Amino acid sequence: MLAVISVTGKDSVGIIAEVSAKCREHNANIIDISQTVLQGYFAMIMLVEIDKLNCPFGSFIDIMEKLGQNRSLSIHTMHEDIFNAMHKI
Repeated sequence: MLAVISVTGKDSVGIIAEVSAKCREHNANIIDISQTVLQGYFAMIMLVEIDKLNCPFGSFIDIMEKLGQNRSLSIHTMHEDIFNAMHKI
């Protein structure tokens, strides 16, 4: 199973490192990552495997959201099925 994590906010040092470390801490394996900085604003999308999470997926969503709040970022995590359903015509 996969999840999509989106991260947006004002750019600062260590965003990718902290988000990646939190994924590692909870056994979410990063499959793909894309990031850019646009006039000082950071945007990243990650695709992660969640089959081996060491916590319930709902808790992982909350953990990632709290990390975002602590860093003044918006971090949204959603299951791949929901992401695909939202973007289906």
